[in-house]
Amino acid sequence: MVERRICGRCVLPESQPDITLNEAGICSVCDAYDRMQASSGARPPLETDFVRMLKKYRGKGDYDCLVMCSGGKDSTSALYYMKTRYKLNPLAFTFDHGFETDEAMANVRRAVEKLDVDYITYRSTFIHDMIRKLLSSGSRAVICHLCSIWYMDLTFKVAARFKIPIIIAGWTKGQSTRQEVMSKCACSIEAPEYRSMATATLEFLKQLRDDPKYHDFPGSMEEVLKRARKRHKSIVLSPHWFLPYDTETYVETIQRELDWDYPKLSYPGKSTNCALNFVSVYNSMRFYGFTHYHVEMSKHIREGLMTRDEALKLLEIDFDEHLLNDILKPLGYTFPAD
Repeated sequence: MVERRICGRCVLPESQPDITLNEAGICSVCDAYDRMQASSGARPPLETDFVRMLKKYRGKGDYDCLVMCSGGKDSTSALYYMKTRYKLNPLAFTFDHGFETDEAMANVRRAVEKLDVDYITYRSTFIHDMIRKLLSSGSRAVICHLCSIWYMDLTFKVAARFKIPIIIAGWTKGQSTRQEVMSKCACSIEAPEYRSMATATLEFLKQLRDDPKYHDFPGSMEEVLKRARKRHKSIVLSPHWFLPYDTETYVETIQRELDWDYPKLSYPGKSTNCALNFVSVYNSMRFYGFTHYHVEMSKHIREGLMTRDEALKLLEIDFDEHLLNDILKPLGYTFPAD
């Protein structure tokens, strides 16, 4: 992997032409953020905004909201808040492409049992051939972007099936806060920090249309939203955008109330992600020098939610190709030796 200069304020590396560093060593994304903040008079989202939206839609059907549950701290606490703080009747939904960890699934099961909420799991290996094709072709497409498009399309379908008006995600303030993006991985070609990743991903999806198995796979997150609006209109929200609690606060809560626990191995540190995430991270670092986690944590740093040193520690790579090849055994793929 090529060593790259890193912004002195956040953790994004120089990645021309999308991300550049000025003479002071500050990246162009930080510069753009400062200019936007100086000209914007918008206030941050408040919990009263969230409560008002919940009140508008609650009681419309058998379930007030569909909560996406990965077993991580953010989605588990989101489910906890919807049930206990806002007194809604949620349906918990877990998406499993065959790479979810036993630890994550155990976290979900304990949470739904202790909260006594209805729960459904969707497990499918449908995407396995797609990932194998991506790796074999040497495509620079981002695996997490492909999964995001798939699981959001599935989530909207589940919401439509049960006529649920609100989809609840565990996305943080460092992730998407815009309805039109709908994904923590964003895959937005308009954002400079994602432009190269998104271009490669969208190009791979165009080529994928030649495969009969995937001819109807959504070509972008925008296409997911367009299809969803035709089926059933649902809004996507995260309580973490509105609540003032920091991560440590709600982790302590779910550990105490739901017996939630961190997995032994995950990336970034103190996170809960599927095993395939290690492969996605490895490729993103190899091709771009950073991942969507670097983007998320950089936003946290700019907004004073995390220090740069904390982010650098969490983003340290502590795995190698031996782990990756073990993960990819179900796909029959092995990384070529360097």
